[in-house]
Amino acid sequence: MIGSEERYTTPEERKAKIRERYKGIDPNELDVIPAIKPADFYSDKSNKRVAVYARVSTDDPNQTSSYELQKNHYTDVVSRHEGWELSQIYADEGISGTSLQHRDSFVRMIQDCKTGKIDLIITKSVSRFARNVLDCIGYVRELGKLQPPIGVFFETENIYTLNPNSEMSLSFISTLAQEESHNKSEIMNSSIEMRFRRGIFLTPPLLGYDQDENGELVINQEEAKTVRLIFFMYLYGYTCVQIAETLTRLGRRTKKGNTKWSPGVVLQQLENERHCGDVLARKAWTPSYLDHKAKKNKQDRNQYLMRDHHEAIISRDDFIAVQRLISNAKYGCSRILPQLSVIHEGALKGFVIINPKWAAFTADDYRNASASVYEDGHVFSDEHQINVNAGDFDLRGFQVARAELFNTRDKTSISFTTSNIKFSAGCLKKFPKVIYVEMLIHPELKLLAVRPAAKNSKNAIKWCVLKETDHQPKSIGGKAFLPRIYELLEWDTNCKYSVRGERLSNEAGTEAVILFKMTDTEVFYRDKPPESDDTASPVSSKTIRAFPLHWTASFGDEYYRQAQIRELLNFTNNKTWNTSSEGIPYITEELDVTSPSILEAQIGSMIENIEKADDNHE
Repeated sequence: MIGSEERYTTPEERKAKIRERYKGIDPNELDVIPAIKPADFYSDKSNKRVAVYARVSTDDPNQTSSYELQKNHYTDVVSRHEGWELSQIYADEGISGTSLQHRDSFVRMIQDCKTGKIDLIITKSVSRFARNVLDCIGYVRELGKLQPPIGVFFETENIYTLNPNSEMSLSFISTLAQEESHNKSEIMNSSIEMRFRRGIFLTPPLLGYDQDENGELVINQEEAKTVRLIFFMYLYGYTCVQIAETLTRLGRRTKKGNTKWSPGVVLQQLENERHCGDVLARKAWTPSYLDHKAKKNKQDRNQYLMRDHHEAIISRDDFIAVQRLISNAKYGCSRILPQLSVIHEGALKGFVIINPKWAAFTADDYRNASASVYEDGHVFSDEHQINVNAGDFDLRGFQVARAELFNTRDKTSISFTTSNIKFSAGCLKKFPKVIYVEMLIHPELKLLAVRPAAKNSKNAIKWCVLKETDHQPKSIGGKAFLPRIYELLEWDTNCKYSVRGERLSNEAGTEAVILFKMTDTEVFYRDKPPESDDTASPVSSKTIRAFPLHWTASFGDEYYRQAQIRELLNFTNNKTWNTSSEGIPYITEELDVTSPSILEAQIGSMIENIEKADDNHE
């Protein structure tokens, strides 16, 4: 505590006292106990267990010499140094230095340091230790904090990390090493791009093929038997699990020589386009040269497809059919080859039947299927004429209020997300006691129709469940199909959409559909709260309800257009409704798929021949 005498001194007096204090004392009055000077790397004669780390970036046999030279050189260095004992040589071959991924020896070395087995690490250069700045500096610091601290000596750069001034040099050199790795990555990517543009593709090992002296794929007839069996069994209806069990039982070998098959390995064969003679280059790409983690290429980089690149084992049509079966199996629709169906007559002419579990078709497939039933693909004339009877009240200028603007309890509506479809309770009341329905879409008119369907219909959708004594709407999974809906209607995939519908029936009341005009939508999106520094009371996001821009300054559609809208005229003016008309298959492309009878015979013959061959070997 400051005394009263010091408390009331003037600033000048306080400054004078400070100057007097810092004049110091007589050196003879002070005994200095000297610190132990850290030993220089070269002059340190203390006993040390020394680890050597060596790495070559590829497993090319040409680099074996570099790898062996590093090991032999540092073995001699350690043996010649007084007090040093070689603990172990840690070596990674064919591994990049930008990431610790797969650098098992490096990771094991660091762990041995932590458990007290190592006193010093020696390596050739910073780039051998790590090309990633963060990894290099991070591990050096981590090792330096151990008790006792462990230093790393980089011979080429003459850097010893326990020297106080080493980190700046190390940071600079490791940055250069990282950038060098970056440049090499860019050069490699550019080289690969040029190869692909010239039709020169990489040919990794693949079941059913060997490589000739020029690196070209040639059929391995023995392995090709396995490939054909896999494809034929899957086309016939076997699952990947069943195929894997069969191949394991028969003792068939994978490309790596394993006789135990897994469903995943079977699926890899089924999805590889090279089995039908084609090559698709760059299915995956590496976003970062630092971690080398591959990512599925979703048009992030150019892809290159070359048909008939080499001799095929499987016909292209069989391959395409298998891919469609695989796509639909992911959504619970297995063993059914998907096929679009379009209505050719009646009020639903041009509507394409929807199966929410089918993922094999594009938005253009739906458009083309619908257009195929019209002459020259033309649906309606752009001309629109309003008919008014004499004596009728003139309702020109009047608008019909949009139902979407009112929160009616029993509204007839359907909601969409990118994964689910759900009908409102009001829809169920339009079709009382109906459990199964079919959904149909008209891509050009932007209309969605719903009609009752039989339970055994392959496109039937269960739209409700019985709860106690009442039917309640059921959420319908549609991850396979819904991306096509969003694409056809140009919807935002981040939003939920709700569309009002109307039940239309013929004069006799014997036929009816629920029709949804998909251009008139309510849009629901999550409004994110503004960023705030106040973490004590976070603000949650909320759902915002919005409407299309073209509704601006409008209460609704003009009365006559609403009453006689061309999309609805097709229903009201068509004397032959025929809303239960069956869809006719639309051929997106003519596929000559191997028939089930031939598949059955081929599968039986191949299995029998394999078993006979095994008996003869025994």
